[in-house]
Amino acid sequence: MNSRKKIPVLILLLVTTLFYGQQKPDSEKIQSLKVAFITERLDLTRKEAQKFWPIYNEYEEKREELRQRERNQIRAKIKDADGLSEKEAQDLLKQYIVFEEDEEALDKSFLEEVSKEISAKKTLLLLRSEEEFKRQLIRQYRNRRSGNNR
Repeated sequence: MNSRKKIPVLILLLVTTLFYGQQKPDSEKIQSLKVAFITERLDLTRKEAQKFWPIYNEYEEKREELRQRERNQIRAKIKDADGLSEKEAQDLLKQYIVFEEDEEALDKSFLEEVSKEISAKKTLLLLRSEEEFKRQLIRQYRNRRSGNNR
């Protein structure tokens, strides 16, 4: 009888572990694909790559931290905007604007720094490559959801 009670708990634990265990490798896989995509598009020399990737990786980390803070501090409250007073909404809007300004400052700083290590043309190619990668990722996601595996 005691072991019968443990079985559903073990199954739940196993399913939870499998579900959450698969999410991290997917994000790591996407990140690896993004790195390969950008590497191919920019055609960096060895010297450029040695300078570029540490700057890019640091930028990506800072950008993710900023977005995570925004999600935690603002996005959840925006979903419940109907329940906010006007004063709370004004305060939240001010916080949102600060996050947008912080993100813009981070982007500007990154572009200035990276363009010192790779050419302006390759910096523009980076911007285009990131957009192309995002579009490709979204397209693949939509195809999977609709059942098409193109």
